[in-house]
Amino acid sequence: MDKIRCRFCENILKYSFVDLGMSPLANSYLKEDQIHQMEPFYPLHAYVCEKCCLVQLKAFQSPDEIFSEYAYFSSYSESWLNHAKRYTEQMIERFGINSKSQVVEIASNDGYLLQYFKERGIPVLGVEPAKNVSKVAQEAGIPTIVAFFGVQTAMGLAAEGKHADLINGINVLAQVPDLHDFIRGFKILLKPHGVITIEFPHLIRLIEENQFDTIYHEHFSYFSFFTVKKILDKHGLTIFDVDELPTFGGSLRIYACHAENSSRPVTKRVSTLLNKEIDAGYADLQIYRSFSENVKEIKQNILTFMLNTKKEKKSIAAYGAPAKGNTLLNYCGIRTDFLDYTVDRSPHKQGQYLPGTHIPIYQPDKIKETKPDYLLILPWNIKEEIMEQMAHIREWGGRFVVLIPEVKVFS
Repeated sequence: MDKIRCRFCENILKYSFVDLGMSPLANSYLKEDQIHQMEPFYPLHAYVCEKCCLVQLKAFQSPDEIFSEYAYFSSYSESWLNHAKRYTEQMIERFGINSKSQVVEIASNDGYLLQYFKERGIPVLGVEPAKNVSKVAQEAGIPTIVAFFGVQTAMGLAAEGKHADLINGINVLAQVPDLHDFIRGFKILLKPHGVITIEFPHLIRLIEENQFDTIYHEHFSYFSFFTVKKILDKHGLTIFDVDELPTFGGSLRIYACHAENSSRPVTKRVSTLLNKEIDAGYADLQIYRSFSENVKEIKQNILTFMLNTKKEKKSIAAYGAPAKGNTLLNYCGIRTDFLDYTVDRSPHKQGQYLPGTHIPIYQPDKIKETKPDYLLILPWNIKEEIMEQMAHIREWGGRFVVLIPEVKVFS
């Protein structure tokens, strides 16, 4: 077996975090003429580095192959748009972002966030590798370049005078195979007194709430605050503040600036969270190595629920076609023998099939047509939004189900 090295500190990886078996790429949705063709599966095995505690997957596909055409469009979630709008207001108020500022978003998707800065007359620029997604942003009047972000892209933008007062990256850090190149790009593009904000799912929430479904090939790494601080420190960037957010099952938003910028005092929240993680054991291996047994137990509970429900002759449909759902369904072996179909608001997914399990994706109206007994919410992180949208299932006695962090039925 080839030795796998840590993508941050290059230590040889010896310790398993969790092995989720073989799985297809989580966003590789299939058209009808593809479901009888050979489908590539790859090991979905996460390791933890004993030196820096970075949890990571081996990269089996390049970012070009994964992200050049992408199925996820941020604008189809109302709660996510509200999050983006709140972020815009907070940054304008806290850092004085105005019409003379330059805001750059890395992995800007369909312009879901930059639109709110643009509405306030603030110059914006999106950097988005997926051509199909960036086209939507461009058509909406959001300046967007089609590129992967790193040193080369940052130097090109800097040469054009696009140094940023605010650089934002939401849910992109996990998708970066070359962490050093990516973070160096931030350092190059940031103005001397500029601010970086990066949001990412918090590894601690993943472990403590059994969120194994958030592990998939498109996410190369999973971060604690302890580890992400090491990464930014190495590249001359200081984390001066941190927020704990409810998004995506529990995320962190870090605020960083150039290490030589003394105008941003480090808040107490930074040391408090760092000490909290260290005291809880996240700076050593034991807590990571026990995660695998928890995952096996939740899998057994999920399959018990599915088997008992089908024995009772009850029907189950799903809401959503998120990447995390594909990890869960493939790991648990849930196909159309358990789950009749799923629905999704995004027209970019409707009419296709989930990778691996080949469960069909329909429009949400399908729920009213078939009146399932249970509606399984795959994007459990926005379950409140979905339960509100689909409240009418209660008219025929339908009930909602989430499987993470545990099997739970909502009447």
